[in-house]
Amino acid sequence: MSIKENIDNIMKRVIASSEKSGRDYKDITVIAVSKTVDSQRAKEAVENGLDNLGENRVQELVSKYEQLQDQDIKWHMIGHLQKNKVKYIIDKVELIHSVESDSLAEEINKKAKQQGLIAKVLIELNIGEEESKFGVREEDAYKFVKALEKYENIKIMGLMTVAPYAENPEDIRWIFRKMKEIYNNISNMNLSNVEMKYLSMGMTNDFEIAIEEGANIIRIGTAIFGARDYSK
Repeated sequence: MSIKENIDNIMKRVIASSEKSGRDYKDITVIAVSKTVDSQRAKEAVENGLDNLGENRVQELVSKYEQLQDQDIKWHMIGHLQKNKVKYIIDKVELIHSVESDSLAEEINKKAKQQGLIAKVLIELNIGEEESKFGVREEDAYKFVKALEKYENIKIMGLMTVAPYAENPEDIRWIFRKMKEIYNNISNMNLSNVEMKYLSMGMTNDFEIAIEEGANIIRIGTAIFGARDYSK
């Protein structure tokens, strides 16, 4: 199927999941995850209504940012971000989804201050406590968010997680439910640099369950662009 047909299919599923949970589908942002996808195919997604693009690697984000400057695109850094790479993307991204250490937050704050920016970030949580994944553990979430209040050039806009892969997405529904609970609790902490607006969770395999449990950003790659070619 074409990228357009894939997007049409995803939007039908987004609408169905939203209706099932009594929500307005227009409140759900679909990020097209364009990692390993060439800029022309990424542009095709934009032309078919998905103007939010997500990248896992800084080099790829910067390259596509430059190639697609004539497009009205909101760029998202959704992968693990190394401190020494922050300077390359700080003025290019709408949102950094993967803040999970004080040292990274400090660097983002420093580079944002130098550019006269307020960096919008999400805190990445590792609810499944997978060793292979980055993210703050559930028991440390509140303390971590509170500790970042000292950074004046960071605005915490919500939370993000990458759920464990499950053959049956129902098996990981509890993770999305727990994320929503933590999201609500942090919203009630009334911290000066926190505006809980986004809950970024759900990918190709599990986005419908994520929407039902409160996600308002979903990150879709394979279902839009097909299987990844990691040889590139």
